[in-house]
Amino acid sequence: MKKHAELTNLDKIYWPDEKITKGDLLEYYSKIAPYILPYLKNRALSLRRQPNGITEPGFFQKDAGDSAPDWVKTVEIHAESTDKMVNYLVCNDVESLLYVANLGCIEMNPWNSTVNKLEYPDYIVMDIDPSPKNTFEEVIEVALAIKEILDKIGYEGFCKTSGSRGLHVYIPFNKKYNYDEARDFAEIMASMVTEMLPGITTLERSLAKRKKNHIYVDYLQNRIGQTLACAYSVRPKPGATISTPLEWKEVKSGLKTSDFTIKNILQRVEEKGDLFKGVLGKGIDIKKALQKLENMHEAD
Repeated sequence: MKKHAELTNLDKIYWPDEKITKGDLLEYYSKIAPYILPYLKNRALSLRRQPNGITEPGFFQKDAGDSAPDWVKTVEIHAESTDKMVNYLVCNDVESLLYVANLGCIEMNPWNSTVNKLEYPDYIVMDIDPSPKNTFEEVIEVALAIKEILDKIGYEGFCKTSGSRGLHVYIPFNKKYNYDEARDFAEIMASMVTEMLPGITTLERSLAKRKKNHIYVDYLQNRIGQTLACAYSVRPKPGATISTPLEWKEVKSGLKTSDFTIKNILQRVEEKGDLFKGVLGKGIDIKKALQKLENMHEAD
């Protein structure tokens, strides 16, 4: 059986200012495959296709499995919103990764759970989502507040840049709890952060309703079907930035998401390895974690 993507329009410019082409994007994904595939394997993908590059809005597609070649894994999942089955692509190998990228998918957006245990996420995500008036220094402050809480209850979180203006902190769950439990735990964490930093954080999702200088600590990313750009994904942003795993010692004043791009990440991972692998490791014990959070809250 033929198992390779037919790569097309390699000279098409995707980032006009930097003269980065579709071929450059495909070359990056080919080389980063050993690092990104663990975060894509057996996960439904929601496609954001921008076949004409970052200056065009593109479109979203979930049912791309309907037209996929037979060597690309797909999975049908029921969508409550439409009461229909949606045939998602699943990206399990480098050939499938290149097939998806060749469709014009600059970024990779997998589910938080795998298809073999769909209701049970591997992790929760604390999505630090700034308003236009927030500084990145304030985003860093919020990430460090999340780390402070995790340190106090004895659990590890893993931070990465969003590749845009925010940061993401992942907390391993290891498929031990369902999405409702994940969302509830994330909401408690987010509430504690807003208590620690009331001047710059909020649980108000709507930009129109929140104060203009408040960062949304987004716990609702922990619902079934929600997606974020995964670790090592390219983002359709100026500079061809990458959603990049960080060491906590790097999460400090002076950090910039623009530091990590398609041009330097391969060298970084060769030097540091996969800083995100713990996300798929041993998960937290929610019962113990909640008790510790309660004790911590009472102590304050």
